[in-house]
Amino acid sequence: MAVLEDQELLAEITTNAQRNHSITLMPLIKEVLQRANVKVADLDRIAVAQGPGSYTGLRIGVTTAKTLAFTLNKELVGVSSLKTLAAAYPNTEALLVPVFDARRENVFAAAYQWQAGHLVEVIAEGHYAFANLCQRLADFNQKVIFIGRDSQNFASNLKASDLDYQLASPNFAYPRAMEVALLGQVATPVAIQTFVPNYLRLTQAEMQWLEKHPEGKAHDESYVEKV
Repeated sequence: MAVLEDQELLAEITTNAQRNHSITLMPLIKEVLQRANVKVADLDRIAVAQGPGSYTGLRIGVTTAKTLAFTLNKELVGVSSLKTLAAAYPNTEALLVPVFDARRENVFAAAYQWQAGHLVEVIAEGHYAFANLCQRLADFNQKVIFIGRDSQNFASNLKASDLDYQLASPNFAYPRAMEVALLGQVATPVAIQTFVPNYLRLTQAEMQWLEKHPEGKAHDESYVEKV
């Protein structure tokens, strides 16, 4: 998590703890505010990574951000976790492809390209079979840079492909809170009460609900928001 004043970083804390998000998150928020010498009431806007990612982590992060924004009457914005990874990579002509492993040879991914100083999405973020993603990337006939820790999981797949690619260095393995904040500065505020994580695929709860309510497949409605 990070605190910015305009585009100046005041404080940032990075952790890769995989568990106990509900226990550690609020103390870390308190700590980063103390390091920045900023009171929570002084915040103008709250930005949160909205996914894709860990279901549990996203739910806790988004719920905390919504609670803070609502109780403090602050603006809330959601930022793509994939775009956050890509935004940290230096300006290059190559395609930037952040990936999260979605298991069974699938990924959460998107493709971006720097154009006139702006990061433009050229393949929409989604849940893809990795082989199909590589086929789409090959159509661009450009160098591809895969970003994120999980890209290492597909090293053997890439060696067997015809892509002109490289794996980004470990410096870019994880999304940075500072990038979430920077992207959040130009994002459009959302309606706090109806804002939900962007999982990019059905959650287990949604699949179970649809099994019991097949008529729900005809409606473009979020189970999480419905509950």
